[in-house]
Amino acid sequence: LNGTLRLIETVRVLVTGGSGMLGKAVEHVVMNEGLKREGEEWIFLSSKDADLRDLGQTKAVFEKHRPTHVIHLAAKVGGIYEHMRDNLLFLSDNLRINDNVLQTAHDTGVTKVVSCLSSCIFPDKITYPIDETMIHNGLPHDSNFGYSHAKRLIDIQNRGYFEQYGRRYTSVIPTNVFGPHDNFNKDKAHVMSALIGKTYKAKMEGTPVTVCGTGAARRLFTLSWDVGRLIVWVLREYDEIQPIILSVGEEDEISIKDAVEMIAEALDFKGEIKYDTSFSDGQLRKTTSIAKLRRYHPDFTFTPVKEGIKMTCDWFVANYNSARI
Repeated sequence: LNGTLRLIETVRVLVTGGSGMLGKAVEHVVMNEGLKREGEEWIFLSSKDADLRDLGQTKAVFEKHRPTHVIHLAAKVGGIYEHMRDNLLFLSDNLRINDNVLQTAHDTGVTKVVSCLSSCIFPDKITYPIDETMIHNGLPHDSNFGYSHAKRLIDIQNRGYFEQYGRRYTSVIPTNVFGPHDNFNKDKAHVMSALIGKTYKAKMEGTPVTVCGTGAARRLFTLSWDVGRLIVWVLREYDEIQPIILSVGEEDEISIKDAVEMIAEALDFKGEIKYDTSFSDGQLRKTTSIAKLRRYHPDFTFTPVKEGIKMTCDWFVANYNSARI
């Protein structure tokens, strides 16, 4: 009888950080691409629904929605200079958010949690390509050590909840994600979205686009909708506690210069592109290995970066008045 009851139990998936780029991507693939299964209920939370830094509010929102599964995307994030200025705040806020969500998930009997880590958690001094086993092999980059350490500790907490209680709480590591609903503000955004915002502004004002650095740095850019599809797959199919990297493969790595040229084409920007070489290029490569993803999900096809850029640019232009710029 118990087995029968369990079969007809509703699956309720609570997504924290539901109004951010990845939350919106998960919502898109679940609601618009038919990934939602019969008998499933999906709840997308934003910071307006609960301040997850507060344990009382976290408990109340779990009590209200009674999730069976959680996709934990909520985090306090900022641009690189904000992180440098406020490392302690990014550490303490994210430690609180993650501890409250995981503890409350455990206390309320949530079956599975998939949390989102970040590629900035990897050690600064490392050999390439980077894989999931290397997370704790050295210190992360100094610039955002608070955020990076808080994110690393999710992996440690997941291990603890598994060893002590047998909980299947795991995590994903997306790399250089871009897409609709991102932050396109040049001071707060990730590189791809910052470049899209900058190029559109230059087109409107008839001025050149200035890119920081030489444009030689190479990155693996991954469209948010692809990451959304994979997060849903991880929730359903991936049974390890150890994280899994979600990223396009090494063969799809492009330079910042390539990205700028694709953006200019997508936005029909005909002006001048300048490279300000007084700015550092940062790490020239941050190549990650997706051998684990390929082993588990060999048939997954990523959106070609050029197509993803075109789609994101079109979304940005259409939603310019409501986008974060």
